[in-house]
Amino acid sequence: MNEKRKTMMDHTTKKLRVGVVGVGYLGKFHAEKYAGMAQVELVGVADVDPSKAGQVAKKVGTAAYLDYRELLGKVDAVSIVVPTPDHFRVSRDFLENDVDVLIEKPMTATLEDADALIRISEARGLIIQVGHLERFNPAVVALQDILHNPMFIESHRVSVYNERGMDVSVVHDLMIHDIDIITNFVKSDIQNIHAAGVPVISEHVDIANARLEFVNGCVANVTASRIATKNERTIRLFQKDAYISVNFSNHEITVIRQNKEGKNNNGLIPGMDINHLCFTKSDALQDELKSFVTKVMRREVPEVTGQEGRDALKIALSIVDQINRNNRILFSKMQGGNLTIE
Repeated sequence: MNEKRKTMMDHTTKKLRVGVVGVGYLGKFHAEKYAGMAQVELVGVADVDPSKAGQVAKKVGTAAYLDYRELLGKVDAVSIVVPTPDHFRVSRDFLENDVDVLIEKPMTATLEDADALIRISEARGLIIQVGHLERFNPAVVALQDILHNPMFIESHRVSVYNERGMDVSVVHDLMIHDIDIITNFVKSDIQNIHAAGVPVISEHVDIANARLEFVNGCVANVTASRIATKNERTIRLFQKDAYISVNFSNHEITVIRQNKEGKNNNGLIPGMDINHLCFTKSDALQDELKSFVTKVMRREVPEVTGQEGRDALKIALSIVDQINRNNRILFSKMQGGNLTIE
């Protein structure tokens, strides 16, 4: 670990100097959260759009930069909230200047880029945290004590149209949240993936479904859409002793499990107890950024490591590749032609 990191460990009472690169829809919230943290000094925000940079900087009382490289040497940690194709370049520049990074999901555009960032961080003793926000959702946190060895999972994450995120597929934009949650719960390698999807309003896939088959026998059916008429975020999980349903919109968890005392509870399902648990809506982004700051100051492993971000990206890329391949074959058949798939 370099001397800068040792010094930070010895002086955790000092404020952490933080910057935000990219202050569009999500980045501006990063800046606002950091600005309100007592242990953080928000050194500045950077954006290629001078209007956005200036407006956000003025609102949170910090400096505005058009070139993110002007933050180098001034910050200890940074949130990178730029478009996905720029994640690698910006993250690499900060890591090579001994700055810990929080990279919004998806981590990078390619696995090769993700691997390169991980190598740099490990060589320099730096922290990469990937912004899989749902890990900090109170319902997901509550499930840690309820869920044990799930064998079937079904999730739906659909939303009304939002121009934000259209630079990537719905798999990278929305489904990757559930991919990360599910793989974190199942803790097993994936054996097979079966996926289907179509682009509807963009050049990328807008609706997708994937069946993930794990080595331990668990199966997950994951659906994501960004052209729905209403927002829906649900996940249902089945394990040996229970069925668990989570409605993120209603902030409710329903747990149905066998009544071990053998009592007749006159419930909807004979011999089963049905419990409805409500979880308090919290500020997941605030919790995520607080966790990042704490891990950086204490030099601890982050909640979502670079490797975990890379693992979720690998699955997302496999799903998109399979969808694109199947669609090319289907289109070729519809045209009555021959197509060689490489």
